[in-house]
Amino acid sequence: MTPRVCEVRLERRNDQPLADVPRPRLSWIVESEAPWLQAFAEARLDGGEAVRMDTGESLFVDWPFAPLKPHERRELQLRVTSEDGATTGWSDPVTIHTSFLADGEWCASQIALTAPPVEACPGRARLEFLLLGAVRSAVLYATACGVYQVSINGRDVDDAVLKPGWRDNRERIVHEATDVTALLHEGANAIGIRFAGGWWTEEYGFHGNGRRVYGDQPSVAAQLHVELYDGTAQVIATDGKWRAAAVGEVTASSIYQGETIDARRSLPGWDEVGFDDSTWPAAAVSETSLVPQADPAEPVRRTEELSVVDVITSPAGRTILDFGQNLVGWLRVRVREAEGHAITLRHAEVLEDGELGVRPLRFAKATDTLICSGGHDTFEPQFTFHGFRYVEVSGWSGEVDASAITAVVIGSDMRRTGWFDSSHDLLNRFHENVVWGMRGNFLSLPTDCPQRDERLGWTGDIQVFAPTATSLFDCTAFLVSWLRDVALEQRRSGGICPFVVPNVLPGDPQPAAAWGDATTVVPMALYERLGDRAALVEHYPSMRAWVDVLIERAGQRMLWEGDFQYGDWLDPTAPPDRPGAARTDRDLVASAYLVRSAKLLARAADVLGYNDDATHYGEYSDRARRAWEQEYVTPGGRIMSDAQTAYALAIVYELVDAATAKALGERLAAVVHRDGGVIGTGFVGTPIITEALSSTGHADVAGRLLLQTEAPSWLYAVTMGATTIWERWDSMLPDGSINPGSMTSFNHYAFGAVADWMHRVVAGLSAVGPGFSRIRIAPTPIEGLTHASVRHETPYGSAESGWDITAGGALRVHAVIPPNTRAEVALPGMDAFVVGSGRHEWLIPHRECGDAE
Repeated sequence: MTPRVCEVRLERRNDQPLADVPRPRLSWIVESEAPWLQAFAEARLDGGEAVRMDTGESLFVDWPFAPLKPHERRELQLRVTSEDGATTGWSDPVTIHTSFLADGEWCASQIALTAPPVEACPGRARLEFLLLGAVRSAVLYATACGVYQVSINGRDVDDAVLKPGWRDNRERIVHEATDVTALLHEGANAIGIRFAGGWWTEEYGFHGNGRRVYGDQPSVAAQLHVELYDGTAQVIATDGKWRAAAVGEVTASSIYQGETIDARRSLPGWDEVGFDDSTWPAAAVSETSLVPQADPAEPVRRTEELSVVDVITSPAGRTILDFGQNLVGWLRVRVREAEGHAITLRHAEVLEDGELGVRPLRFAKATDTLICSGGHDTFEPQFTFHGFRYVEVSGWSGEVDASAITAVVIGSDMRRTGWFDSSHDLLNRFHENVVWGMRGNFLSLPTDCPQRDERLGWTGDIQVFAPTATSLFDCTAFLVSWLRDVALEQRRSGGICPFVVPNVLPGDPQPAAAWGDATTVVPMALYERLGDRAALVEHYPSMRAWVDVLIERAGQRMLWEGDFQYGDWLDPTAPPDRPGAARTDRDLVASAYLVRSAKLLARAADVLGYNDDATHYGEYSDRARRAWEQEYVTPGGRIMSDAQTAYALAIVYELVDAATAKALGERLAAVVHRDGGVIGTGFVGTPIITEALSSTGHADVAGRLLLQTEAPSWLYAVTMGATTIWERWDSMLPDGSINPGSMTSFNHYAFGAVADWMHRVVAGLSAVGPGFSRIRIAPTPIEGLTHASVRHETPYGSAESGWDITAGGALRVHAVIPPNTRAEVALPGMDAFVVGSGRHEWLIPHRECGDAE
């Protein structure tokens, strides 16, 4: 195969080549069967003169041309030359669209209903306009304080849903930039916007004490930039000339409560030319000082559809649909009933005693109501979402037609990049549960859960899960967008990273270890795993501000003590009503994270060339580490909190020297045995417990812990039929009843963070250079598996690592190394060595296999 350039990308998005900045970085992948290392690359715009880039890098390469301008479209091509002198042909042209506007160019007003009959009232707005010539190009820029969709001449402008998503709406809203050229024509045109409150009008809070944080009513803003073939331009923007009314099928909509859809209120042609809107009032203009920004992240979209797998009649005689998978989204329903007939859909994740298990939803109704027109109706919610596997259907005449009901899965449209497979069916299902948990909770922002009256951007969850997230999906753009909200929250609170971002909780933010540390952990994960140095640069001030807060709290003792802490949240021994009652001391956890975040900050400073900061924070982390060791490690080589999480922290975060870590690893293995060979960690310890064991010579113990099926364990939930990761180790008890705690979710990704260790250690594929520019192949066979493998779509191409035990008992290891990278290989009984790109296989005799026997 002739080497070729493929998958040319601008900046961070994977779905389309949008430039959200004037100088977008370039990335590309080379396909080559022969080993390939790049010497230089060339780029050209619109078939013009080639510009040479003297770099061996193919990830996030600086833009080599003059800055792009707003509304610009260019065709980009690349070709590269290897160190051996081989040159690819020019890549297929990539049409670049800029998604940003010039300073001061945003001219659209926020418009809303003039006299909404209820709070959080859904509505529609429309305008007809003339285009005085043939359309050369047209781009729509739109946003909302709420959620919306735009249609032009009767057609939606794109397939995104719940636009513009949820951001820190006190200071930041984002706009779409959508090419709508094909929807317009010379002469009369119509544009329509349907909208609802979404996150803007949601009532946030616990125990039924919800409150609106942003506003009581939604509003929308849009401006359509049209260029005609004669060179003239027209801008059509929302203002007081638009008409807006509380009309349309959606009569009530709430993220938590659900949606009411009345098909009798259908308005055919409402977004087309000639519709009679004479009874619609003029739109109210609702000015805001916020200027929408281009967003780096992929939008939320419909990503999959699932059919009903079983129709259940409950003991109470109710009809319940089972979709076989806990998912996030809604139902599409086709039905014909009498005019005014109502069908009710109640959503839940589990059944209890054969009925819908709604107690974990707390005050979220998660109910959609469909009111029929008397004809053939197709219902599909637009501005809400639910976390569910089961749906109770009431009001359907006769037997429910399962073939007429489809579950629509939604989520931020990230590209999946990581797959794991092994000889253990339960472990494979567990890995897919981790994937489904991430899909459901990476919806506009990284939430804790998608079903109850919460769905907030809890920082602790993403802190523990970030490395795993980067192993499963390319979430660079998604997390960079969220980190911008983190930075805004920190600026308002003097450097403190709140418990949730955006922060909608009452009271002033307080720092909490492992929660606020998301501000240091997530940017470093984006750099190390996805190669995004710019994310590190952008977020570095926030990283430093957080560490400075912790240093002040720690004082002269350099120990973070006495503050509120979540600690090792949801330790399996914690009572249902006291999830923070962990075996590991909270101050021990806090001071460990102080060391960790200071060390991460020093590493970031070193990467970015901030030498003074690297020295200052590096020295501080060393002193704080010694203070931690002196305070918590006994002379006899134990930790004062003789618990799994305490030892894991000391080992993985390098809070002790290598010799002490080895001794603590021995004690950790003994503690696991003492605890019955089951997991003994909460949020803090779970991502690192197996790492602590395997790195100190106890991969056998880590493997048994991973494959344990008794509660508490990772696979216990799988044996209970879980299809996502549970919030608690025992969210469902062995008798099938729901945990009695008031905080119980069946889709919470934090405990799935061990999947990263499965990729890196069990299957043996890890990044040792930013973004997998250098790779390590070092599998660790464990008892109970006869094969394991991982495939990861790195920024340089597909990489694989895997092993199996042959019939003769030998260990066979295979690897695929993508072009423009090298791999360090460490195999049992062999000295480490380096290989280049291509496919490789090694056979290790039985006597060298160790745990692979």
